[in-house]
Amino acid sequence: MSLSEARFHDLVDAVQEAVEDVFDDSGLDVDLENSGGVLTVRFDNGSQLILSRQAPLLQLWVAARSGGFHFDYDESEQLWLCDTSGERLGDLLSRATLEQGGEGLDFEDL
Repeated sequence: MSLSEARFHDLVDAVQEAVEDVFDDSGLDVDLENSGGVLTVRFDNGSQLILSRQAPLLQLWVAARSGGFHFDYDESEQLWLCDTSGERLGDLLSRATLEQGGEGLDFEDL
């Protein structure tokens, strides 16, 4: 069963809010901007992590210094999974934050 567009938007809203909460609670020096469905995390070294919704594809796209990644929501697992590697969104975000911000944060629930 595929996601409805409404459920897709609810899921992306929830995941972006959760990502913001992890950064807010971390004490890591970042600027967060959520505008038009795009969450941008700016690290103090100038690099960015961008989470954007691609509604026509029902995908969440992540742009990091290490590349671009496309995630599909797996209803049975209740997780966002990379469409090429199967990597969990939380694992990618932890890795990208370590690479770009110098600190590994726990995105375990994503």
